[in-house]
Amino acid sequence: MGPSTTSDAPFGRMLTAMVTPMTVDGAVDYDGAERLAAHLVDEQRHDGLVLSGTTGESPTTSDAEKRQLIETVVSAVGDRATVIAGAGTNDTAHSVELARQAERAGAHGLLVVAPYYNKPPQEGLLRHFTAVADATGLPNVLYDIPGRTGVPIETETLVRLAEHPRIVAVKDAKGDLFGGSQVMARTDLVFYSGDDALNLAWLSMGAAGMISVVGHVVGADLHEMIDAYRAGDVGRAIAIHRRLLPVVTAIMTRTQGAIAVKAALNLLGRPGGPLRPPLVEATPEFAARLREDLVIGGVKVPEDSS
Repeated sequence: MGPSTTSDAPFGRMLTAMVTPMTVDGAVDYDGAERLAAHLVDEQRHDGLVLSGTTGESPTTSDAEKRQLIETVVSAVGDRATVIAGAGTNDTAHSVELARQAERAGAHGLLVVAPYYNKPPQEGLLRHFTAVADATGLPNVLYDIPGRTGVPIETETLVRLAEHPRIVAVKDAKGDLFGGSQVMARTDLVFYSGDDALNLAWLSMGAAGMISVVGHVVGADLHEMIDAYRAGDVGRAIAIHRRLLPVVTAIMTRTQGAIAVKAALNLLGRPGGPLRPPLVEATPEFAARLREDLVIGGVKVPEDSS
């Protein structure tokens, strides 16, 4: 496993849910993934990367593509950053299979989202997450995002799941700061913000850091915000948070996240490329407004990138 990990931040503090770069014909761009991963780790100060989440277009990439993506990124940056592989689906058996594949491919940990669409009860969530955690020797991050899955992981369920030795963290995109505080007070689960609008708020509640989307373009700034907050310079952390508001607004509030962040990467000349259906590429109008907001937020956008 790469550096920058501690018991209170088992995957590091600044992580991004990385896009899966595509070529113009819609194939996975593994060379682009290698270059993007290196850029995020070496220039944007990332402690880790999360592959094959929603931002990584996991619903429309095959199991074989997911495996090769892990192998590619681990080879590129696995000596100096943690690589977490998305393994969650709404089918427990398939999730177990993806978890074992990720372990064989060299991933350092797993991101396991609550099953979506079929809306299992809390006992179903408990059995699902336990089965995946039992399947490998890798540490697991539970992904709580009821806006996409339709089902929250309730506080008492998280407390029970925390008893599993390989369930070590939560990526929270539920926005329940009080509930998360209760879980942190009652368990050893480490929380990561899964909502860029609440990154600073989660730090104030005791989260280790964040699994970001806007980190693709402002990762170094977010890392600086974490460092400032942890050093007690709350004023500096707030100033960075406020400066980045236009970037968060542009990428996280106007369209689907993968669409927006790939548009941003394309503006910056970084590997991104098109998206697979049913996602669509950003409109020229969206890209023009995105450019303006990135510049306001301090991102250096090449003049000829439009």
